Amino acid sequence: MAKPACYSVKAFSATAATAPLAAATIERRSPRATDVQIQIQYCGVCHSDLHFARNEWHFTQYPAVPGHEIVGKVTATGKGVKKFKVGDTVGVGCLVDSCRTCPECRAGLEQFCNGMVMTYGSTDPILGGGTLGGYSQSIVVTEDFVLRLPANLDPAAAAPLLCAGITTYSPLRHWKVGKGQKVGIVGLGGLGHMGVKFAKAFGAHVVLFTTSTGKVADGKRLGAHEVVISKDEAQMAAHAGSFDFILDTVSANHDLNAYFNLLKRDGNLTLVGAPEQPLPVAAFPLIMRRRSFSGSLIGGLPETQEMLDFCGKHKITCDIEMIRMDQINTAYERMLKSDVKYRFVIDMASLK
Repeated sequence: MAKPACYSVKAFSATAATAPLAAATIERRSPRATDVQIQIQYCGVCHSDLHFARNEWHFTQYPAVPGHEIVGKVTATGKGVKKFKVGDTVGVGCLVDSCRTCPECRAGLEQFCNGMVMTYGSTDPILGGGTLGGYSQSIVVTEDFVLRLPANLDPAAAAPLLCAGITTYSPLRHWKVGKGQKVGIVGLGGLGHMGVKFAKAFGAHVVLFTTSTGKVADGKRLGAHEVVISKDEAQMAAHAGSFDFILDTVSANHDLNAYFNLLKRDGNLTLVGAPEQPLPVAAFPLIMRRRSFSGSLIGGLPETQEMLDFCGKHKITCDIEMIRMDQINTAYERMLKSDVKYRFVIDMASLK
């Protein structure tokens, strides 16, 4: 099959696992009939970006261009595009395509499709090589995987909603969190701070768990009704058997069983953090109260649009720190130290 027409754009990429991200030129396909071309204005920085750039998940193809929290303006559309027009403010999240035909896709759960095409880290079915993410001037995506951004949201602060937002919104919605429930959020980072905001907006009584006494005031500012220092056994014991749902956003090694003991009968703990090593799970805290333990992965396209619309209605965005593109390597090192409140966002105008 002949290679489609392409154009060149500036980007930041890694050429090896040990190489810093640096300026590069990459190719994007010219828009086809159902494609939307987007000038990227802002791109959030996710911990997954660092894992990918450094090949810590062992599937990276180089050159590697991270970035899957993308917000920008539509600059061109294919002749068959019906949902968007030039000038629209739009977003692109973790996925840019899927098979469209499997049960998961038909259910609007494209994140579970075996043929999903990730914004970076997949094989590009059109150009070959690896898919290239949002640390670049523009991107071309089929219209069904482009999302409409509510006009009242700050586009920079909305960018991380495309990953951190949907990753926390989806399990809270799936487990029907709402008024009259007591909900715990474990960890106050990029994911956790969004979990607190959403759980509060859904009407739950929100309890934040953190190891840091320095995060108590910020947790309450973000919407937590209570903050528990998880290293304090007495504080933990005071909440035993009282939670309907706990969302665990922590990717470091930690004791899951301490949180299982806080759940009511039939309570659930959902993990959205991704610890590097397996975590021990004791049987008795689960079986003695019919508690459950589950995981969750981002969200499908319909739910992601629902989340963005919910954020527009409730004026919810991420707490961000804006950086220039040439600050990305420093930002990665700071992110490893949890030195950000609570998400870096790249001003892509700085790439020029």
